[in-house]
Amino acid sequence: MTFVKLNNRPVAKSVFDELFDHIPNTWKDGFHYPPVNVFESTNAFDIELSAAGLAKEDFQLNLENGLLTIAFEKKEAQKSEDQKVIRKEFSQRSFKRSFNLDEQVDAENISAKYENGVLKLHLPKKETVKPSTKQINIQ
Repeated sequence: MTFVKLNNRPVAKSVFDELFDHIPNTWKDGFHYPPVNVFESTNAFDIELSAAGLAKEDFQLNLENGLLTIAFEKKEAQKSEDQKVIRKEFSQRSFKRSFNLDEQVDAENISAKYENGVLKLHLPKKETVKPSTKQINIQ
């Protein structure tokens, strides 16, 4: 699985390269990208995106031509006419993170859930076709 940066940023060779080449990887050139953890097991890839304080309704997940994109756009709440903001330190920026999917990923069965401030994606691997062995009798 290869990590792809958007906004005219260089394409990293792998998730491993991205994590270690750009420390810290959450702030770069003024753009905010939430940190992700990527795990691989024998049956699947799992992605965890740190999303504390974000609403799952504001996320959009798309898969197109092998490119999985996780996007977040905060919808502005209605401002009260009788309330004035004295100080505002909470900010939630929109972002997009994209991943090129390996041919091993079963794209039809990708699942996602938002739990305790973490967006979790499960990308199962396709079952590999094992070469069948056949015993041949000698006549």
